[in-house]
Amino acid sequence: MRATVIHGPGDIRVEDVDYPTVLRPTDVVVRVSAACVCGSDLWPYRGVRPTKEPRAIGHEFVGVVESVGAEVSALAEGDFVIAPFVGSCGKCPQCRNGVTVACDHLVSWGSVDEHGDYVQGAQGQAVRVPQAEATLRKVDDVSLPDAGLTASLLTLSDVMGTGHHAAVSAQAGPGRSVVVVGDGAVGLCGVLAAKRLGAERIIAMSRHADRQALAREFGATDIVAERGDDGVARVRELLGGVLADSVLECVGTKESMAQALRSTRPGGNLGYVGVPAGGAELPISYLFSTNITVAGGMAPVHTYIPELLADVLSGKINPGRVFDSVMPLEQAAAAYQAMDERRAIKVLLTP
Repeated sequence: MRATVIHGPGDIRVEDVDYPTVLRPTDVVVRVSAACVCGSDLWPYRGVRPTKEPRAIGHEFVGVVESVGAEVSALAEGDFVIAPFVGSCGKCPQCRNGVTVACDHLVSWGSVDEHGDYVQGAQGQAVRVPQAEATLRKVDDVSLPDAGLTASLLTLSDVMGTGHHAAVSAQAGPGRSVVVVGDGAVGLCGVLAAKRLGAERIIAMSRHADRQALAREFGATDIVAERGDDGVARVRELLGGVLADSVLECVGTKESMAQALRSTRPGGNLGYVGVPAGGAELPISYLFSTNITVAGGMAPVHTYIPELLADVLSGKINPGRVFDSVMPLEQAAAAYQAMDERRAIKVLLTP
């Protein structure tokens, strides 16, 4: 089959690899219907994170179950499933407490599992899923969704759940003012999540007209293009002389974290989900003096999928709008380049 492999900074190739098979009785093989490029995939692409040797890449996919292991009873061939960006066992204390991303038996796509068996990357034509019943979320009464629904279902594997995690961590809700730092797919989904949770005022920090337009479509009441001191001043002006109750940090850099903290009112809440790019540290003395609460981290999207899925299927939310470009898998290199150059918000790949 064909799959995306990163060889080094700026070096993405689509290559022939072995087609996966069921290796253990708890496995299934999923034929990928749609995958995508994540903002965090750009860190190794840009060389921020080293690539020591060529490896499969990609961690977001949806698709159809193609074959099942002997001990799998909750899934069957032909089921349409959402794969969270990591696999989990469903049995350890972390999974039982809903923190599936800290599973004792975590599976990362494009690596080896705890048994030493290879697991394919998501940006390919098929993936073997270990611990399948605990990892995958079946979409009932859906077999082959149309393109629009497929795109929204795909966001539940990562970006919509991650944006939701930022909003929940920041306690966004009725009567609250919200600032979203970051206008990538996660930040835009954070806007949508804050709106869904009932936030009263939502300020999206964005300098790009296409992203500003989508932020407004998702529920942003205001746009702030300024950064640094000017950005903080503009937020304060919009909110009548105070800063935001809830701030979502959706980038992961030192600068974005500083912007988020300085946009949060004393006693407010900051939810962070940006994958750390290095240098992003919390100033404990500042937090001590302002009583700002900071929460967040890697989003347990598996836990969030049921409630978000219900709203996607009912048409209440349409997070698939973050995909402003669709490319065939063979053009994965071009997809990375488009996102790196900010010519695309998020690219959906069709195997």
